Amino acid sequence: MLKLKEIKNNAKKYIELCKLIYVDPRTPKTAKILLWIAIGYALSPIDLIPDFIPVIGYLDDMIVVPVLLYIAIRSVPKDVYIENYVQILRK
Repeated sequence: MLKLKEIKNNAKKYIELCKLIYVDPRTPKTAKILLWIAIGYALSPIDLIPDFIPVIGYLDDMIVVPVLLYIAIRSVPKDVYIENYVQILRK
């Protein structure tokens, strides 16, 4: 049970980090676009693999969204990432 709580807390921190990075004026447009695509894909009823297919239907959401977020975060300058990450740690 502790692991689920840990995952939930880490997810909250990661979402907050993405928000901070998005509003930072030094964040490149490509990173902002990737963040929007990830959010749109997560909320969209249209998927690469329909959700009604057992297991695999939700698996694409669990892979595509984190990969898009990872690519977006990696395209942010290191100093912007570190400054925003430190803000999250202080909370």
